Amino acid sequence: MNPYLVLTILLIYFGVLILISYITSRGATTHTFFTAGKSSPWYLVAYSMIGTAISGVTFISVPGEVGNSQFSYLQFILGNVAGYMVVALVLMPVYYRMNLVSIYTYLQKRLGFWSYKAGAAAFLVSRTIGAAFRLFLTASVLQLALFDEWNVPFAVNVLITIALIWLITSKGGIKTILWTDAFQTTFLIAALLLSVYLISEALGLSLGGLIDTVRASDYSKAFFFDDPKSNKFFYKQFFAGLFTTVAMFGLDQDLMQKNLTCRNLQDAQKNMYTFSTVFLFVNILFLTLGALLYIYSNQQNIPIPAHTDDLYPTLLLKLNKFGIVAGVFFLLGITASSYASADSALASLTTSFCIDFLDFENRPEEKRKRLKTIVHLCMSIALLIVILIFKAINDQSVVKAVFTVAGYTYGPLLGLFSFGLLTKLSVKDRFVPVVCILSPILCYIINTNANTWLNGYKFGFELLILNGVLTFLGLLLLSQKKVSGTTY
Repeated sequence: MNPYLVLTILLIYFGVLILISYITSRGATTHTFFTAGKSSPWYLVAYSMIGTAISGVTFISVPGEVGNSQFSYLQFILGNVAGYMVVALVLMPVYYRMNLVSIYTYLQKRLGFWSYKAGAAAFLVSRTIGAAFRLFLTASVLQLALFDEWNVPFAVNVLITIALIWLITSKGGIKTILWTDAFQTTFLIAALLLSVYLISEALGLSLGGLIDTVRASDYSKAFFFDDPKSNKFFYKQFFAGLFTTVAMFGLDQDLMQKNLTCRNLQDAQKNMYTFSTVFLFVNILFLTLGALLYIYSNQQNIPIPAHTDDLYPTLLLKLNKFGIVAGVFFLLGITASSYASADSALASLTTSFCIDFLDFENRPEEKRKRLKTIVHLCMSIALLIVILIFKAINDQSVVKAVFTVAGYTYGPLLGLFSFGLLTKLSVKDRFVPVVCILSPILCYIINTNANTWLNGYKFGFELLILNGVLTFLGLLLLSQKKVSGTTY
C-alpha cells in the first residue's frame, strides 16, 4: 500500500479523534477525568467497551491462532461471557454501594493498607504490560505499512503512537475516551465485516457457502473433551476464561472505570449484558475470519508466515490480495482496536496511581491537575519502555503472551478480592505483599515442572486460577479473626 495514502488516512483519522477530544474535554476537571461525572448513558458505555475489549490482540492474533488451535478459543470466550455475568451480579453491586473511584480502595476498607497497596501495584504492573503488548501490535502493523518505507526506526514509530494517545487523553480522560472509543469501535466492526465479506467473495462463497466451507474445514472444531492434559481441553479453557474475565475485567481499574461512569448500578448492569452479547458475536466473526484466511492462503499456495500474527496484515497490506479498500479498513480497524484499548489503559493507570498512591482526593484542584499531568506523562513513558523490551524478546503469538503474563500478574488480584468477598476473616496486613510476590513465583515453579510433577499435564490460561488459589491460601495462613459487623 502506498505509504503516502496510509499517512493521509491516519492523519485524517487522528484529526477526528483530536477534534472529539477537544470538544469533550472543555471544562474538564480531575473529577471528570476519572469518573466522567458519573453521568454516562449505559448504551454509550456498552458500545465503547467493545473497542476496549476487542484489542489489537484479538484483531490480529485470534485469526492467526486459528491455524494452530482451530476454534478452541471459543471455549475461552464462552467462559468470558460467564465471567461478565459474575462481574455484573457480584462485583459491580459492591463497587456502586461503596461509591468507588479506584476499585482497589475496597481492599483498604476490607483487608488493610498494605493489601490495598499490593492490589493497586499488581494492577499497575498487569495493565502496563497488557497495554504495551497491545500497542506493540499496532506499532508493528504501522511499521509494515508506513515506517519501513521511509526507514523510520521502530522506536520512533512507538514514540509517535504513544504521543498521539497522550494528546487525545491528557485533558478529558475517561469522559473523552467514552466518545473516542465509540468512534473507533465503529471502524473496528466495519473492518471485520468488510474483511469477512471480501475474503468470502475472493473464494466465490455466498453467505451459506461461507458457513458450510468453514464448518467443513479442519479449522472449525471448537470443543475438545477428550484429553484433560491438553491446553485445548474444554473445562480448562472455559474456567480459565471465566476467571480471566473476573480478574482482567472485574478486578481491573481500566475496564471497570467505564462501567463506574454509569448513572447507577442498573444502568451499569444493562451495559454489561449488552456488551457481553456483542462480544461473543464479534469473537465468533474473528474466528471465522481466521479460518477464511487459512483456507484462502492454502488455495492460493501462499506460504503461512512463521509468526501467525503476521498472516492477516501480510495478506491485506504487504501482498494487497483484497484491494486497497480492504487494506485501508484493516489499517483503520487495527489502529482503532489498539488505540481504543490503549487510551483507556493510560487513563486508568493514571487514575490508579493518583488515587491509590498520591492521596489525590485530599489535595486542592490546582495541585491535582499538575500531578495528574505528570503521572499521565510518566505512564506514557513506561508504556514506551515496555513495548521496546517486548519487541526485543517476543518469540510467540501475542495472544498467548498476554494471557500467560496475565496468569502471573492478575493472580494476586483474584486471590485478594476472592478472600475479601468470600470470607469474613481479617489478615496480618503487613505480610500481604509478601504473599502477592511469592504466589506468582510458586506458580511459575509449578508451571515449569508440571510436565514431570503432574504426569504430562500442561498449563494454559488456567495459570491464573492456580495463582489466585495460591494467593487465597497464603491469605488464609495470615488470617487472624472474623471481621465483626462489617460487610461489603
